[in-house]
Amino acid sequence: MLATLMCALALAACGGSDEPQPTTSAPDVRPTETAQAAAAKPKVDRFDEDRAWAQLEYQVDLGPRPAGSPELEQLAAYIKKRLPRGRYERVPGGLTNVVGEIPGKGKAIVLAAHYDTKDIPDFVGANDGAGGTAGVLEIARVMKGMKRPKNAPPIRFVFFDGEEATDDADFYGTGVRGSKAYADKHHKDIKELVLLDFIADKDLSIPRDATSDEQMWAKLRKAARQVGSERAFPDETQGEVLDDHTPFLRKGVPAIDLIDFTFDCWHQPCDDLTAVSKASLDLSGEAVLQYMLTEWRGR
Repeated sequence: MLATLMCALALAACGGSDEPQPTTSAPDVRPTETAQAAAAKPKVDRFDEDRAWAQLEYQVDLGPRPAGSPELEQLAAYIKKRLPRGRYERVPGGLTNVVGEIPGKGKAIVLAAHYDTKDIPDFVGANDGAGGTAGVLEIARVMKGMKRPKNAPPIRFVFFDGEEATDDADFYGTGVRGSKAYADKHHKDIKELVLLDFIADKDLSIPRDATSDEQMWAKLRKAARQVGSERAFPDETQGEVLDDHTPFLRKGVPAIDLIDFTFDCWHQPCDDLTAVSKASLDLSGEAVLQYMLTEWRGR
């Protein structure tokens, strides 16, 4: 029933100095961390949750950021400036993916998120869009400052435009536009893809979606255990989720989707700073960073 429900919903998430500063116009009430999140703080500290949180706040402060909007164009420039070898890649229909890369040998490992929001009045997508984008940006910052392992594969950081559907009755046909275009063009040079979507909601629990590659997911859960984030990744499977990883799976590219779909504020104005947690962002960020480093080093 859950798989049928998710397919029917066709997830449209499922997504002075110019350094990010805490917003002044957003609500000044800081989300209270749950006891579970506080108890599950990672054992390592390479992912800077304060920086990632400030980047999440920056996006929320821009307001709604639907595809084609001036606010999304501003965010695209912000993202590009912070990526290694950052560039734009145009998408049919006037959209723009933003791509960064650490060079290497062979097929690329892709870490991705969508940076647009659903075109709904007052919808700022703190979890649905901003969380995944902030996570990828912070992991890109950490990895670009590290020494590249010998014979390491390329690492790409890709931010998809147009993930949100223009017609929810035909999500796959009118949504995931940026990822479909990227998969069509690049699937032959991609080894695997990790997608970050709902990774910052307060009561974080991310089971494997039924379509996510099982071997990759097992490696992710191992990485989570290594850094102390295992509580965020239960040994459970949720129903099929259509998302930006789907076009890659359909092209034969192994992929996983990090999405906590038990999120009450999906596509509602309450998906604001009160719905997300810095602790959750840290839990997911440290686990994914550990996964990426393990794959990069070939271990």
